[in-house]
Amino acid sequence: MRQQLNFFESQRTTFNEQLELTIQSLKAYGEKYDHWVIAWSGGKDSTALVTLVVYLIESGQIPAPKKLTVLFADTRMEIPPLFFSAQGIMKQLRERGIRVETVMAPMDDRFFVYMMGRGVPPPSNTFRWCTPKIKVEPMMARLREMHQQTGKKFLLLTGVRQGESAKRDGRIAMSCGKDGAECGQGWYQVSASDDICDKLAPLLHWRVCSVWDWLSLFAPMERHGSWKTALLADVYGGEEAEEINARTGCIGCPLASKDKGLMVVIKIAEYNYLAPLMELKKLYRELKKPRWRKRKTEWQYKSDGSLSKNQNRMGPLTMEARKMALYTILKIQQRVNLQAKAENKPRIDIINIHEVIRINELIAKNTWPRGWTGKEEKGDFPFIQRFNDGNVQSDLFIKPSEISI
Repeated sequence: MRQQLNFFESQRTTFNEQLELTIQSLKAYGEKYDHWVIAWSGGKDSTALVTLVVYLIESGQIPAPKKLTVLFADTRMEIPPLFFSAQGIMKQLRERGIRVETVMAPMDDRFFVYMMGRGVPPPSNTFRWCTPKIKVEPMMARLREMHQQTGKKFLLLTGVRQGESAKRDGRIAMSCGKDGAECGQGWYQVSASDDICDKLAPLLHWRVCSVWDWLSLFAPMERHGSWKTALLADVYGGEEAEEINARTGCIGCPLASKDKGLMVVIKIAEYNYLAPLMELKKLYRELKKPRWRKRKTEWQYKSDGSLSKNQNRMGPLTMEARKMALYTILKIQQRVNLQAKAENKPRIDIINIHEVIRINELIAKNTWPRGWTGKEEKGDFPFIQRFNDGNVQSDLFIKPSEISI
């Protein structure tokens, strides 16, 4: 059957045309900088960028910079096979003499330490602390350090894609990727200061199908570098990755309704043993309930003396909640690793001994987020409903004399 003509088809570029635009952009802007830095999350877009840039340099299609550095953003929360894939590619990069650095958040800002040590509740779409703490701020700190060492601006290459058109010239500002883009990837484009580097997104015009063509077909070929990207494709769903609009984020991402990335992974026979990790999302949902948190039950005021708009707000995790969460996560990790040992599979350490020690230290020091003392009532304790206009809602179970106006 003859396919129906599509009026817009002529507007869609081919893989070779997209590749040529990438080469042109790297030639046009790359030669102005002695040092190129590639921000790499381990996801599909940034991995395509890393492997493609190295291939283009090795094949002589673009001139090599005097210095090339790859910064791998290790959040400690990646889906294990995705991390395994990144480790394999890091080994290949280093064998080529390319400098690769792992960028990680300071101990107290790591996901589990920040949550169970300080008592900050799991992130949500209204309180998304995870991306800044474990990804943005560590990378920005390292970029600033690199600039301070030389005093010269470098070129920061990112894997940000706009999707279908290379003609749009508006700035991309994605807080959470859509249409197949990675969670939080957009910060690389918008956050790095112009004082320390200039930014270039060589894959900005690539469609998602082109990314998959490179990762699953071309990159593994010997003439393109024999890159170990097959595992990455498996993590995203293999041959069905493009059709299911595959994305990945952190293990059990509290911001996603379903942990689709991990659901795809545990269906692969080699990674069935990771199934207990699916229980993390259930834990995060439990920790958001009032019974595990503190609540402000007195009038809350702004610095100018006016009433705050967030009366009776729930806040940090109770000490009981933190200890319960730590125990639960360690048991999940133990179950995975016992099965890994039995099947001779790679172990995981989503939370290591150093992080456990630090969490217990912070708990012992009675650590709470700023503005909280730990003396507040529990979230499920009966309280007077207070409103921004100064009114209160009476409660049948609390005597009027107990209301603090």
